[in-house]
Amino acid sequence: MYSLGYDIGSSSVKAALVDLKTGNAIGRTSYPSQEMPIEAPEAGWAEQAPEYWWHCVVQVTQELLRQTRVDPASIQCVGIAYQMHGLVLVDELQRVLRPSIIWCDSRAVGIGQEGLEAIGQQQALRCLLNSPGNFTASKLRWVQQHEPQVYERIHKAMLPGDYIAMRLTGTIQTTITGLSEGIFWDFDQQSLAQQVLGVYGIDPQLLPEIAPAIGKQADVCSKASEETGLPQGIPVSYRAGDQPNNALSLGVLNPGEVAATGGTSGVVYAVTDKLLFDPLSRVNAFAHVNYAPGAPSIGVLMCINGAGIQYNWLRQLAGPQQSYESLEVEAASVPVGAEGLAALPFGNGAERILQDKMPGAQLCGIDFNRHHKAHVIRAGLEGVAFAFIYGMNLLKEMGLQLDVIRVGNDNLFLSHIFSNTVATLSGCRIEMFKTTGAIGAAGAAAVGAGIWGSLDEIKNHLEPVQTFTPEENKEPYQTAYQLWINALKNHL
Repeated sequence: MYSLGYDIGSSSVKAALVDLKTGNAIGRTSYPSQEMPIEAPEAGWAEQAPEYWWHCVVQVTQELLRQTRVDPASIQCVGIAYQMHGLVLVDELQRVLRPSIIWCDSRAVGIGQEGLEAIGQQQALRCLLNSPGNFTASKLRWVQQHEPQVYERIHKAMLPGDYIAMRLTGTIQTTITGLSEGIFWDFDQQSLAQQVLGVYGIDPQLLPEIAPAIGKQADVCSKASEETGLPQGIPVSYRAGDQPNNALSLGVLNPGEVAATGGTSGVVYAVTDKLLFDPLSRVNAFAHVNYAPGAPSIGVLMCINGAGIQYNWLRQLAGPQQSYESLEVEAASVPVGAEGLAALPFGNGAERILQDKMPGAQLCGIDFNRHHKAHVIRAGLEGVAFAFIYGMNLLKEMGLQLDVIRVGNDNLFLSHIFSNTVATLSGCRIEMFKTTGAIGAAGAAAVGAGIWGSLDEIKNHLEPVQTFTPEENKEPYQTAYQLWINALKNHL
């Protein structure tokens, strides 16, 4: 018997098939081979076509079945992880009304500020744990204000994972975790955030009915079965945003545990049982996958929009023959601090940790007589690491302990330069495990379908890869970080 997990990213769709007896992934694949395009019709905008996500799901499923040669009838359940904070709108026939406004789109920043002022900062933070910000609710308000002809046709407003689940099952649902990431959930009242809906003039009927994040949601329908090759009638039994799901994939479920990832964006995600919030809303708190009303499990999320996307941009500039491994070798040829070159990685929309400012990506301190390509590559890696440290310090200000951080083995943390920099400046031990978001989603689906007894099964099957510990000589890192901080201050 097997469980299938998807990870619907903004770069690609990944899938994994997990053997439910051993807990091992017997197959993993992704589609497309090149990163998905992100359309930017105007500066600060970011859109993708939900129909293309579904095309990728179909392709990746068929490829996984070919790769593993398993009998589709042996697949028992499906789990979905997905890029957070996006907005997908459909009409009564479940047709997409406009491209999805995705997580790194900045058009609704001003709307979020207006919403915060209307609700009141203390009230918003107490009930929502966040300001409305540039999240899904504010994006829906933007459509209401700027595209009324689209807004009038909306049957349901969804998150990206809700859309994929709809295509798989024909049923439109969401979860409390999803509502919280969209700023549609009131933690004080443990219900829909009526204050947000009221201030924005949004009819609550536009939001889907609530299904459990971990538990049977709906069954794969005949149309999806024909397109993907999956058995009709198997349950979709898990759904969560990519960062809560990454934490789950690494066994980060209890207060005091911390996960991180360095994909397109960079995230540190700390679990607590307290309704914490940052007074300046520079980091965000959402319902974790195991949240329950009356028993809060909260994920406090620090996000940097410009992380792996900057490093990929540098790789493309270096030439199509360059791999990340070759970039690492070249970056290692210059010392810590890249001899005074500092890179700000903030070229992917408004940055929450900077209070929604957009300083842009910058290379600061270029010396044409000293700096060459290796310096730029090293500065790019270190710039993302320094942004992590800047954000992690905000989490520490909130009283969160960051002693051990768990990461997967499929992102920026594979870079020794990056991981050593983060470990040394934060004082944290970084533990890397062999897993992916798709594998975690498959495991959680097995729990939701009642095949596995608890989420501890996921943790029990984790395979350690390596550990990064702080270097003894911190001075070069501290000097380089201070130079980076000075460059950041000059551009804010």
